[in-house]
Amino acid sequence: MDELRLFLLFFKDYLKSRVWDFGQRFEQFKDVVVAFLIVKRGKYSTSFLNTSFFVLVAAAIIGGPAIAENNPFINSLDQSTGKYQALVVAYNPSENSLSTVISAKPRDKVVEYEVLGGDTLSGVANKFDVSVDTIKWANDLKTDDIKPGQKLKIPPITGVVHKVNSGDNIYSIAKKYKTDAQKIVNFPFNEFSDLENFSLTAGQVLYVPDGVVEEEQPRYQQFIATIQAGVKGSSNFIWPTSGIITQYPVWYHMALDIANPSAPAIIASDTGTVTYAGCISWGYGCYITVDHGNGYQTLYGHLSSFDVSAGQVVSQGQKVGNMGSTGRSTGTHLHFEIRLGGTLLNPQSFLK
Repeated sequence: MDELRLFLLFFKDYLKSRVWDFGQRFEQFKDVVVAFLIVKRGKYSTSFLNTSFFVLVAAAIIGGPAIAENNPFINSLDQSTGKYQALVVAYNPSENSLSTVISAKPRDKVVEYEVLGGDTLSGVANKFDVSVDTIKWANDLKTDDIKPGQKLKIPPITGVVHKVNSGDNIYSIAKKYKTDAQKIVNFPFNEFSDLENFSLTAGQVLYVPDGVVEEEQPRYQQFIATIQAGVKGSSNFIWPTSGIITQYPVWYHMALDIANPSAPAIIASDTGTVTYAGCISWGYGCYITVDHGNGYQTLYGHLSSFDVSAGQVVSQGQKVGNMGSTGRSTGTHLHFEIRLGGTLLNPQSFLK
């Protein structure tokens, strides 16, 4: 143990002397280099700067792509959709780990896409993260059929692209497309001529997020009744009023809807006894039923008022009320039914 202790003391002194000797030699070398640089200062500065610049450029060219590809803090462009994605690193305390969250940034305008072989409308919609209807509305497509080479306008969001007309405002546009005006304001690429009241300029393009274009309702065949109230039909039933037929009898609505904004008088289509005269808050609204004593009954719905009461006898052509828009109704009209033993019949078979 004594010999080991002596060896360690010797080794310690040896290392100290070697380190001290190396330090002295380094200081002497450093003094020589510093003196040389001081003497030659300015002579090599241009070369040094040029070399440093080229080294930095080379490093950027060689290492730049690799850094960009693996850097989670910069945006990346999705070549297939043309959309930028922001990559955000998130820390999950519960799992004690980092995760990357991809957040898609909205496009700021309509882009044009040329349909490729094998494309479907739903596939294109999925590629650009919009709904199928959005593409159909933007391109006035009636079906889902598309063909290679066809060019489609792709809006930046699911919704409607609207060209502003004179008098339009964000509230009227939102109401038209069944969405919220706040969504129009929130879309960052919508421009307003005045940010205080969000006023618009006629002719500008406005994006309406989540807007929908209602399908055009089928136009009813318009028929202005030439047979005036009080003139008998071929089956002893007369027209109960005059106006425009807005809906003909169909299997789910076996009745005639006759509209007239002037709300004319309603008359009994045939002689009978009033079996009901009253109002409900749904369905027929205010309505009258008349039993004609021969198995037939007639019903007059959506009246604004009635002039008869249950149990009263009415003559053919007698006024029983006025046309209205009560109950399940969207406009002033008469809902007229003819029944036989409680079974609905087609009124057109009697009123010709």
